Amino acid sequence: MKEELEELKKSNLYRSLKSIKIENPFAYVNGRKCLLLCSNDYLGLSSDIRVINAAKEHLSHLSQCSSRLIAGNDPLIEEFEYELAKHKGYDRALVYPNGYMANLAISSLVNKDDLILSDELNHASIIDACKLSKARVLVYKHNSLEDLDRKLKEKGRSKLVVTEGVFSMDGDFMKRDIAKIARENGALLVVDDAHGDFIYGSNFKGIQEELRIDADIIISSMSKALGTFGGYIASRKEIIEYMINRSRSFIYTSALPSYLAAASLEALKISKEGSKQKILLESVSKIKKGLTDLGFRIKGESHIIPIMIGSEITALNISDYMLENGIFIQAIRYPTVAMNNARLRLTLTSLHHPYIDDILIKFKLLPLNSSLK
Repeated sequence: MKEELEELKKSNLYRSLKSIKIENPFAYVNGRKCLLLCSNDYLGLSSDIRVINAAKEHLSHLSQCSSRLIAGNDPLIEEFEYELAKHKGYDRALVYPNGYMANLAISSLVNKDDLILSDELNHASIIDACKLSKARVLVYKHNSLEDLDRKLKEKGRSKLVVTEGVFSMDGDFMKRDIAKIARENGALLVVDDAHGDFIYGSNFKGIQEELRIDADIIISSMSKALGTFGGYIASRKEIIEYMINRSRSFIYTSALPSYLAAASLEALKISKEGSKQKILLESVSKIKKGLTDLGFRIKGESHIIPIMIGSEITALNISDYMLENGIFIQAIRYPTVAMNNARLRLTLTSLHHPYIDDILIKFKLLPLNSSLK
C-alpha cells in the first residue's frame, strides 16, 4: 500500500481530504474563505431556510435504523415516492439511501444470459453495477450512435442500454437518438439523470423532458439540484416491484432517514417555481462566454463546465493557485477522467449570480505560464 501511495504521489494522482465548512455560496477550506465552485448544489437549496425547517420539523428521531422491508415504510417516504413518480411521469418511484446505491440496482435487472451496453463515460457507480451483474457488458464509444447500434446486434436474451443524461465530467447531454436505437433493438433504456433532474425541461422533469425521449427506467439523486440527500428510481409499477424484491442495494440497507424525505419534499416543491433554474442558467451562460473570451477551452452544453487543462500537475497547480486567491475549484484527474485529460470542473449554483464578474476576474489574473506547469 505504501508503495502504491508513493507512486500516486509521483504521478500527481494522489488525493487528500480538505477540511471544509460551507456557508453558501462560500466555503472555509482549511480555514481559508473562498467561493465554492465545486458543489453540485445547483439550485442552492441545501441552505434554503424552508428546506432546513422542513427537516427540523421531522427530527423526532434520526433514523429508522433498519431496512424498509424489516421496519416498514415511514409515511413521509411513501409521500415523497408518490411525488417523485408524479414529477417524472411514471407509475412509481423507489427511494434509496443515496444515488450510488440507486445505480447499483441496475445489477439486479439482468442475469448471465443478458447484455448491457454502457457508455464509456458513465459514472463509476454505473460501472460498478455492470461489474456486479452477471450479464455480459459491452462498452460503447461515448455518445456514438453507430457503435451502440452495432454492438446491440450482439446476442443477449434481454438487452439494457445505460447512459447518463448529463455527463458529470464532460458536461454534455446524451444523444437523443440513443433512445430510438435502444427501442429499435428491443433494449430497455436506463438513464442516470442525477445532473439533469429538476433543472432541465419546461416543467423541470429532467433530461427526458428536455430531449423528449422515453426511458424505461430513470435513476436520479436528491443530492444535486434538490440540495438534500438520497437517490431514487422511477419506472413502471412492475419494475419497481421487481426492484423491491431483487435489488440488494435496497433490501440490505437501512432506510433513508425520514427527515431527509421531508426536506426533499420541500425542495421539490420549491424547484417547481423555476426561478432558481433561470438564475443558474443565466450565470452559466455568462461565465462560459467570459471564460471562452479569456482563451480557456471548455466542454459541454450543460451547467457543468469542464475547463480543459490536460496535464495533471498543471491542473493541480492551477487549483492550488485559485484556492490561494479565493476560489475553490477542484482538479479532476485520472481515473475519474483519462490520463493527460485533466480539467478543472466548475459548477455554479443559483447563489453565485452576484459573483460571476469576480470569478472571471480571478481567472483573468491567472498566470498561465511556466510557474503553473
